[in-house]
Amino acid sequence: MNSSRIELFSFFNDARWNETGGGVEFGVAIGEYRGVVRVPRRTFQQLLAGPVTPKSCLEAFYFNRSAFERAAETKLRAHQLTDDGNIELNTRDLEMA
Repeated sequence: MNSSRIELFSFFNDARWNETGGGVEFGVAIGEYRGVVRVPRRTFQQLLAGPVTPKSCLEAFYFNRSAFERAAETKLRAHQLTDDGNIELNTRDLEMA
């Protein structure tokens, strides 16, 4: 990224449960980059006191949305992408956000 210009992150209002991947996903964009942020069920197991269901994970995401977005932004700035060019967040990422 060019440090002389401001890059704005866009987070889409498209959070959803991915049954195949077993977690919450939401879209992110910055400049030409478009990707998916994945938060696996195991991350929510460490965050939630009660049952870990798709509904409870999505509720936790929306309740703490800014922390998830900050964590995703940090990983993008550090170019910490998965092999498929997306982002996966874990509990440590969220604690650091």
